[in-house]
Amino acid sequence: MSGLTSDVETLLELAREGENVLTDLQSELKRLRERLEVLEDDMLLSGENDMRSAIVTIHPGAGGTESQDWAEMLERMYLRWAERLKYETVITDRLDGEGAGIKSVTFEVNGENAYGQLQSEIGVHRLVRISPFDANARRHTSFASVFVFPQVDDDVKIDIRTEDLRVDVFRASGAGGQHVNRTESAVRMTHVPTGLVVQCQNERSQIKNRASALKQMRAKLWEFEMDKRRAEEKKQEDAKADINFGSQIRSYVLAPYRLIKDHRTKLSIGDVDRVLDGDLHDLQHAWLVYRKTGRTVGTDKDDLPE
Repeated sequence: MSGLTSDVETLLELAREGENVLTDLQSELKRLRERLEVLEDDMLLSGENDMRSAIVTIHPGAGGTESQDWAEMLERMYLRWAERLKYETVITDRLDGEGAGIKSVTFEVNGENAYGQLQSEIGVHRLVRISPFDANARRHTSFASVFVFPQVDDDVKIDIRTEDLRVDVFRASGAGGQHVNRTESAVRMTHVPTGLVVQCQNERSQIKNRASALKQMRAKLWEFEMDKRRAEEKKQEDAKADINFGSQIRSYVLAPYRLIKDHRTKLSIGDVDRVLDGDLHDLQHAWLVYRKTGRTVGTDKDDLPE
């Protein structure tokens, strides 16, 4: 940090002396701003469970192939984001769509502050584009929902009584080899008192799938309890977007213009491809500031019309 500051000061001094250093100065100022935002993020990620790893689930909305393809695009975006930040990801359950896309996917994102950053993604995501599946090249609107849960460590006491669980086994579907499809290795686990359901079919071993499902169930039960607490805190509840189609938290417009807009922070970004390739820093930083202060950005970083 001190090195960046020193470089900026040196370039400013050269500029005062009449040297042509504008390009270098702009570059160093950009690097300094990005570093300051990273430091600010570390301060903003101070929630009770922000430091935990995360479990992400994506479901397409109504619309068949269109929404299923959009859900898969979101899956790729988050996996690329995790790759950029050196997080480990493990897909624990994935159901392919018919023809294209996915019907659902659940994956772990393992690393410090994964949950704190991914909370910005909870809600409904809306896509507007010229459909690649429409022979008449018409514009379509698709929706997909994203849920994120913190991974609950063993030191967090979540009591799950064996008699409260119903475990069903079935043959895994999709990729995985003949062995996976030939044996009943996939596990669906239901917590009867709450109705929460998880499933895992990633491993060949039913025992490993059962362990992974139990891990997901612990996370969901923890979030279930936390939701009850948050319901009593009106300020947090008002800031939390409803997870239902038509109340999107973010829109991704690919036609007739290209723009991504977060409806909570008011941040708009014109470089759509960069975001869909996993660069979510600006969106997540704006959300962390909004969560902490209620302050919205309200500016379009790329000067594109809405």
